[in-house]
Amino acid sequence: MPPSVPSLPRRVARMLRTSLFAQVACALVLGIVVGRLWPDVGTAVQPLGDGFIRLIKTMISPLVFLVVVAGITKAGDLKAFGRIGLKALIWFEVATTAALLIGLIAANVFSPGSGMNVDPSQLDASAVDDKTEGGSLPSTSEFILHALPESAFGAFTENALLQVLVLACLVGAALLHLGKTKVPAILPAIEQAQEVVFAVVGFIMKLAPLAVFGAMAHLVGEYGLGVITTYGKLIALCYAVALGFLVLLAVALKVVTGLNLWQFVRYTREEMLLALGTASSESVMPRMMQKLRQAGCRDDAVGLVLPTGYSFNLDGASIYLSIGTLFIAQAVGVDLSLGQQITVILVLMLTSKGMAGVPGSAFLALSATASALGVIPAGAVALLLGVDRIMDSMRVATNLLGNCVAVFAVSRWEGALDLPRAKKMLAGEIAFVEDGDDSAPKTATAEGSEGSESSDGSGAAEASGTAEGSDVSETKVTAKEPAGEAS
Repeated sequence: MPPSVPSLPRRVARMLRTSLFAQVACALVLGIVVGRLWPDVGTAVQPLGDGFIRLIKTMISPLVFLVVVAGITKAGDLKAFGRIGLKALIWFEVATTAALLIGLIAANVFSPGSGMNVDPSQLDASAVDDKTEGGSLPSTSEFILHALPESAFGAFTENALLQVLVLACLVGAALLHLGKTKVPAILPAIEQAQEVVFAVVGFIMKLAPLAVFGAMAHLVGEYGLGVITTYGKLIALCYAVALGFLVLLAVALKVVTGLNLWQFVRYTREEMLLALGTASSESVMPRMMQKLRQAGCRDDAVGLVLPTGYSFNLDGASIYLSIGTLFIAQAVGVDLSLGQQITVILVLMLTSKGMAGVPGSAFLALSATASALGVIPAGAVALLLGVDRIMDSMRVATNLLGNCVAVFAVSRWEGALDLPRAKKMLAGEIAFVEDGDDSAPKTATAEGSEGSESSDGSGAAEASGTAEGSDVSETKVTAKEPAGEAS
């Protein structure tokens, strides 16, 4: 007899029970409905989203430290780590500058603020101060100095990722200098601690649907849907430009690595939906690190490029800032010359690098740009208060994908990408395995990535079970993967 097919309700129930993507999607829709029908309830459940992000943030710093230290010691070459950092900074600068230019060109062509004829004296400038909590963006010297840890424990308690990276580089360099003979127990302990952290992240991720429900219900309940009609042209332009920028990223990824960005989005659909629902790319950083490592990117590349990108590669924020600056100028009737628009680019290139972790950083950057131009009233920045939260989804998605593309591109550039494995992983031929469930993370070793760069594009890398194709000791085959596809 043919096997019985489960009924539709059973299939739906199974999907909701086993698929994080389905759970988060349902929570997203439910949050919108609750926020629209019962705004007070939406505001009351906000702590669900805030609490989840707090829990995730507690694990980011130790995870970044452990991954970077393990990556440096496994690669065995501190110079290679330095090259990865330099190439990442070059990529970041090119990407953010392109995002600023594209946003500026689009704002000139479509003029989202034209015809508003806003009187800036009628705007409440104090509302911007409330949004920014009276803070300010750090100067270049302050930014560099803040990247150096004042206290080893302080870097972790403050969740200062750049400081944690500096500490990790120092510890990794010390381990390389001492060698495994002098400190034989350190690296195994770091790898075991890494597995513990990933297991904790797995526990926290089970709360993701509650977090998305709380965050979305609060967003719709507090801001409503009316803001979309008021700022419709600006919102549509920002999202359209972000989509166009992602198309350019997809082309760049295809040219540099041969990988498909859409396949990567499908591979990380749970993380992308969670980031959109909570309006926080930090909430998915640990899971993104796992997925990038299993997709063939070497530990040291993932550990350095992804966290650094959270401070240096804010592509979505750059698009929003450039369009927002021209929107404000057009709304108050100020016509910016070409020289003034070049000044906008130069100022935002600097201020966007110090935005991470600063409350109301977008408004601080816009205020700094308005002050540098000298022709836009400072109070006019308050025009964007009503729409800023709606832009979070665009900024988060673009920032996150921009950083992931950077990881792949820099890894390929440095020879730290197992390309055949990456293609199979993104195509769904190899199943993603939670690091907490499998003690052997799927990463490309130095030997494996060299094999993947062979001239025929397969060869040694495809013969992954051989010594030439990869370092078998660094991975193991799971029941979810065909033996011939283990890297």
